[in-house]
Amino acid sequence: MAKSAKDTRRNDPERTREDILDVATEEFSEFGLSGARVDSIAEKTRTSKRMIYYYYGSKEGLYLAVLERAYRKIRSLESDLQLAEIPPEEALRQLISTTFDHDEQNPDFVRLVSIENIHHAMHMKRSNEIADLNISVIRTIQDIVDRGLRTGVFKRRADAIDVHMLISAFCFFRVSNRYTFGTIFQRDLSEPAIYGRHKMMITDAVLSYLQSDDKGGNASSNDKAEPPMRSVAPSTPGI
Repeated sequence: MAKSAKDTRRNDPERTREDILDVATEEFSEFGLSGARVDSIAEKTRTSKRMIYYYYGSKEGLYLAVLERAYRKIRSLESDLQLAEIPPEEALRQLISTTFDHDEQNPDFVRLVSIENIHHAMHMKRSNEIADLNISVIRTIQDIVDRGLRTGVFKRRADAIDVHMLISAFCFFRVSNRYTFGTIFQRDLSEPAIYGRHKMMITDAVLSYLQSDDKGGNASSNDKAEPPMRSVAPSTPGI
């Protein structure tokens, strides 16, 4: 006799949790924390509110689990690139390209981060995992910058968090503001020619910044970017 979906989930709790997180990601990104309904998530996953609360404790706990998984995904993509084994300029190009493509292909992530900003990162502050995850990308960028300085590819001793912000700001904006920006300027930012041009533009901008002379106002050797402390890093949603 074939097992029902309910029986399958009962025998595979990991799959059940992943199903819940998939649906919850859609629900929270569409309606926000306040508007999302656990009843709706339970119905779409053919589980129950009781099971969801068993796994995640509360609606806020489920929302935080969704945030953590979203950050885990992008940091995992970056880790898989093995950028430490690639020359610094190419490593930076790959990192930018991955961030650019990820944000375009994952608008739910962009909406979730925007929602958490509305809440002043109050939920993110409860997560040690997100703090640890975001330290990794800063260390990766710092290593790229340091290697580029040693080999003479880069001239500017840039702050790794500044570089991360520069990359993230452009990639994030294209998705978070695509509807308002597109309406005002009558431009589809996902159109292939524009998409390719924008990816090249942010890559060239970051590389030009690092390859230009450091004439002051930038991180000195004594201000070399350090990974943020756990008590500080979660205060605002890093991307």
